[in-house]
Amino acid sequence: MDYSWLAALGGALALASGMIGSAVGIGAAASAGATVLAEDPKQFRNVLVLAAMPTTQTFYGLIILIYIILFALKPEMGFWDAMKIFAAAMIGVGSEGPSAAFQGFICAAGISMLPRTRGKIFVNAMMLAVYAELIGILGLVFTILALILLQV
Repeated sequence: MDYSWLAALGGALALASGMIGSAVGIGAAASAGATVLAEDPKQFRNVLVLAAMPTTQTFYGLIILIYIILFALKPEMGFWDAMKIFAAAMIGVGSEGPSAAFQGFICAAGISMLPRTRGKIFVNAMMLAVYAELIGILGLVFTILALILLQV
């Protein structure tokens, strides 16, 4: 019996996790941005950059899915090989969504302080958001590393 669908499901869940987390993060940051722009429209560029930061985890999830489809799936894949791929993909599932959501919360906090600091908080807010971004990057790297080490 072919269980390649189970392996593909793992990749699809990694993408879905990244998309959900990005949507939550962008929603939080953009909501704060709308409030800030009503107060200080000159902060548009800063708001735009900070609100867009949680988007990248969607791309990391997509890379995981593409990697699995191109390099890990095999015809007539057995249950245990498919389960190994699925388990490796769970690294991405557990990292991409939460990192994007929390990055959005960090960005929202930075955005909310833009008018009070006249934009001077922008670089600091970006640096703090990079910490959450790092978890997404590590999730991508560790997922691909696990897939390579499993040699499925």
